[in-house]
Amino acid sequence: MRSYEAMFILRPSLDEEAVKANVEKFKGIIENNGGEIENVDLWGKRRLAYPISKVNEGYYVLVNFKGNSELPKELTRNFKISDDVIRDMVVKIEN
Repeated sequence: MRSYEAMFILRPSLDEEAVKANVEKFKGIIENNGGEIENVDLWGKRRLAYPISKVNEGYYVLVNFKGNSELPKELTRNFKISDDVIRDMVVKIEN
């Protein structure tokens, strides 16, 4: 299993429960596809470096996990189809 880091930014219009529901949804995707979550770090609402679709803020979430090589592709696919995710990035961590 390889180590990965996923960061995604959720829309600022979401309430606290919707943010937690989205985090749980993506954690479930990782776990249901044979992954193992190491750490979830909610950074909270922060200002974006530049506007994205006229949005200046977002909820930042960082997830460290282990999984097979297909898991990041599936996670990215789910980020792309979610209306609540503004930006996402999944990177492999070299050990």
